[in-house]
Amino acid sequence: MPTELPRGFAAHVVNVGVKDSSDDFVLVACEAPCAAAGVFTRSRFAGPSVVVSRGHLADLRAQAVVVVSKNANVATGAEGLANAREVVAGVARAIGCEEGDVAIASTGVIGRHYPMDRIRAGLAALPARPTGRAADDVARGIMTTDTVPKIAEAAVGAGPARVVGVAKGVGMIEPDMATLISLVFTDAAVDGPTLDGILRRTVDVTFNCVSVDTDTSTSDTAIAMASGAAGPVDAGALEAAVHDVLRSLARQVARDGEGAETLIEVRVDRARDASQARRVAKSIVNSPLVKTAVHGADPNWGRVAMAVGKCSDDTDIDESRVVIRFGDQEVYPSPVDAGGLARLSAYMRGDEVLIHVSLGTGDREATVWGCDLTDGYVRINADYTT
Repeated sequence: MPTELPRGFAAHVVNVGVKDSSDDFVLVACEAPCAAAGVFTRSRFAGPSVVVSRGHLADLRAQAVVVVSKNANVATGAEGLANAREVVAGVARAIGCEEGDVAIASTGVIGRHYPMDRIRAGLAALPARPTGRAADDVARGIMTTDTVPKIAEAAVGAGPARVVGVAKGVGMIEPDMATLISLVFTDAAVDGPTLDGILRRTVDVTFNCVSVDTDTSTSDTAIAMASGAAGPVDAGALEAAVHDVLRSLARQVARDGEGAETLIEVRVDRARDASQARRVAKSIVNSPLVKTAVHGADPNWGRVAMAVGKCSDDTDIDESRVVIRFGDQEVYPSPVDAGGLARLSAYMRGDEVLIHVSLGTGDREATVWGCDLTDGYVRINADYTT
């Protein structure tokens, strides 16, 4: 059964011919201007969509967000920026709102201009009042090389308010302040500053803890909007619901990494602080040698030890206090016999592998997600533009 957008939101999802015959133009609009927030890539090659949306969301309100998929419109100069502004203006004109109340996101190949003739035709055909209610259509419409749409929902406490989120992204994924493309909608009534704080905190412990290939996108965008149609809610309950939605989406992104066959979860605990825990966890999940070992179901814990050890600035890490586990099986310092290695290899042939490291430097922890490295990743990216 399709997941419906929260009350107060409606969508229009179509193909305008950006690249192929799949849906590539997504508009989600609220009935009126509402609380909104966004976090974006810190890339020095940030795309025009990021530049425009940063400015439009500075007042923490919006009425609509539009996503053009399969073309990032990045590194396209003044013309690319003008084209992004034209898309926003066309949406605003169609639905009858201020241009500053429209956010935009783009995703796809870098260095190519929007096919503006086709996009203009799509803008001219926009309805004054979108009527689509299916969040699934939104999730599919923002896909590029994703193999499945990514969608999650959660209730806000015991009341009627809901949070629904969608995301896209399978490659060029190591978010830095935001992620891939993600849109989060709620019908809870919340002010802009509160929503902004919730989005930033939850993104930091979910999307910013994902890495497929260590590459930070030029287009990373996460936008949240709150229609208020369900009335006031407890801020803590709303943050918990947003966290649950973003955590689910983060795991879905990692699981669907380009060419991926195995989701890798790395949990680092007993760390000095959360930053150290995340730094070590990212070192592990980003290691090509760890990723290929997981792909080959090879319980080579020495590669995990290497990834911990190369965090050389963390001088309080002492190998005599470190414990490494695959799943619930300790592999260091306790030795593993041949039978144990065979059981570990069988465990690693599953579709999800947990690597758990205790540092012995404190009492803080972090969890990150990634995926194995396969020949499929190489093929997808070797042939991406050709």
